[in-house]
Amino acid sequence: MVSPTRSLGISCLIGIASVSNAFQPPSHHTIHSTTSTRKSHLSNTASDVEEFIAANYPSCSNLLSKNGDSMKAIVKADVGFTIFAPNEAAFIELGEKKLAQLGDVRNDEVTEKIVSYHVILEPVTADELFNSGGVVTEGGEVPAERSISGGFFGVGGKEDGGVTLNGAKVVQSFQFADAKITGIVHEVDAFISPSIMW
Repeated sequence: MVSPTRSLGISCLIGIASVSNAFQPPSHHTIHSTTSTRKSHLSNTASDVEEFIAANYPSCSNLLSKNGDSMKAIVKADVGFTIFAPNEAAFIELGEKKLAQLGDVRNDEVTEKIVSYHVILEPVTADELFNSGGVVTEGGEVPAERSISGGFFGVGGKEDGGVTLNGAKVVQSFQFADAKITGIVHEVDAFISPSIMW
C-alpha cells in the first residue's frame, strides 16, 4: 500500500507550455511529463495547476473546488501530490440525479468526502499504482488492481497492462515537476470513491 507520508503540493504543476511524452511504462498508460526551469512562486504555481485542470478536466476542477481542506493541503505541500481526475465521460456516466446531488449544497459534506478520495498527498506514478495493490487517499483506502480485457463475465480475461482503482481505469497520466515538487494527475474513467458514498 502506498500511504501519504509526505506532505504534497499542487504547486508542482508549473510551466505548462507544452506536454510531451516522457516514457511509456509496460502498461497501456500514456505518461506525459513537464519540467519547469523557471523559479517557482506558490501563488503562480497554484494558478498554473488550476488552469491545467480547469482546461483539461473542467467538471473535475469544479468538484475539487468543493473540498477546501484537500486543496489547501495540496497548495501548501512541498514534496508532491497525486490527483485522480475523473474525465468528462465519468461525469456524464453519473447521470443527472447524481450530478444534481453533487451540486446540492445540502450534500456538501458527502461531496467533500468524494473529493478526498481523489487526492493523495504524495506523488504516486502509474508504475507504482500498477504494483501497489491499493493506495491510501485523503478519504481512505482504495483498492488497485491490474485491469483485465476480454473473457466472459470476468472469466478467461487477460491483464492488459493497465490499472483500475475501485473499478475506475487509469486512462492516462501526467507528471509535472520542478526542482522541489512532483505532481501527478491520473485521468480516470470513473469515480474512485466507494459506491456507498452515493
